[in-house]
Amino acid sequence: MTTQDSRGQGTDAPVTGVALNDPDRVRRLIADFHREHGEAPAAAPGPRASDEQSPQDPGRPFDLVLRGRRVAGENGFAAREIGIRDGRIAAIEPLGAALQGREIVELADDETLLPGLVDTHVHINEPGRTEWEGFATATRAAAAGGVTTVLDMPLNSIPSTVNPPALEYKQLFARDSAFVDIGFWGGAIPGNLPQLRPLHDAGVFGFKCFMLNSGVDEFPPLTADELEEALTETSAFGSMMIVHAEDAHTIDNAPQTAGGAYQGFLQSRPRDAENLAISAVIERTRTTGGRTHILHLSSSDSLETIAAAKREGLDLTVETCPHYLTLSAEEIPDGATAFKCCPPVREEDNREQLWQGLLEGTIDFIVSDHSPSTLELKNAGDGDFALAWGGVSSLQLGLSLIWTEASRRGIDLERVVRWMSTAPAERVGLTSKGQLRVGFDADLAVFAAEETFVVDAGQLHHRNPITPYQGKTLQGRVRATYLRGQRVDFDAPTGQLLRHGEA
Repeated sequence: MTTQDSRGQGTDAPVTGVALNDPDRVRRLIADFHREHGEAPAAAPGPRASDEQSPQDPGRPFDLVLRGRRVAGENGFAAREIGIRDGRIAAIEPLGAALQGREIVELADDETLLPGLVDTHVHINEPGRTEWEGFATATRAAAAGGVTTVLDMPLNSIPSTVNPPALEYKQLFARDSAFVDIGFWGGAIPGNLPQLRPLHDAGVFGFKCFMLNSGVDEFPPLTADELEEALTETSAFGSMMIVHAEDAHTIDNAPQTAGGAYQGFLQSRPRDAENLAISAVIERTRTTGGRTHILHLSSSDSLETIAAAKREGLDLTVETCPHYLTLSAEEIPDGATAFKCCPPVREEDNREQLWQGLLEGTIDFIVSDHSPSTLELKNAGDGDFALAWGGVSSLQLGLSLIWTEASRRGIDLERVVRWMSTAPAERVGLTSKGQLRVGFDADLAVFAAEETFVVDAGQLHHRNPITPYQGKTLQGRVRATYLRGQRVDFDAPTGQLLRHGEA
């Protein structure tokens, strides 16, 4: 059976049912997991290890000192030294202060020290569809790209993260496999309204919903009225609703053309589908006073509507993705299903207006929407856009992709860091991430801004070697990534599970 999801993702994979979200069934899966691993059932996750440590003793030596001529900070880039103790930034001084530590790293003259990136839109798909991706492969890719924190989407894993047992089950798979820190979104689907507050209390960072078919039966969409009900509920405890905003009726009535022509696929996902759905989200945000976030904006037509909503004072933010900022419909060859995603990559003039939306602050930040699948699903139908699974895998490449475009446009690296680290961290409440400041986690990326490289899908860390960027020359390479002051070695996972309010 072939399904079609909100990203235009056709698949011949077995269609699963909502019964897989049943809490009692998931509790049995949790019990089976513990038995298979010879474990007693675990208690709820406690505080992060770094939060349990005693107050920092300024008399103790630093665990690590990094020195460089271009180090990010509250006042831009400068020659600085950073002292790290117990996984946190304990001191920031001008270069020459001669901070001493057990380990000292001198950055090369062409290297810039950045805060680790924060990617709040990642589909890891484990458990249940681990052949598409998994915690180990996804977080290795993240670390290789300078991303030190990811938030995992509630689908396409089985079960979806729509109740507390499903969250606990997913965390069992993540706990010993993550190379970066990882938090989780909950899902809002028809019938799980009573589960939203318990999921919030269990630590999810907010709730994702779809306004059209998600492509997997275990994660059905909300109607506009159900979205309003969910927003009313999440507003009661201060959480946020993040929305895949495309209007189902518009897409159902758009031309549906099979085959390898990209223009036919583009016409099947018109801008009006986004524009109408975004307007509906804004109206429900206004009605409820809720907190909302628009996912993966691709239609520049909605920018003025969004800007007006922000001027009105609505609690609304918007993201876009590297593929919408670096690709254009005019350059996509027919049959090149590696480029397929939904909302789709649109025309060059649309891309330029998205950049302008970023510069003006209408779009708040940039995330990957890393949405992988197997090679077989991605190439289904031998280049037929109607059958191939949609989604772009770019978790490892995001910083280089955006910097390549930003630098040629005269946009400075400081602003890129804001879009890809500071702003997403602030929006989701990651209060110790996204900046190089005393007291923050020592999550760092060593970035060679002038180095170039050619993308080779076979050298990327995500599970399936496919990317629309194959053979593309990019500027800027991440040479090292540090998670809480420890250099990521890609062999021993040290990532921690994050909970909203404790991160």
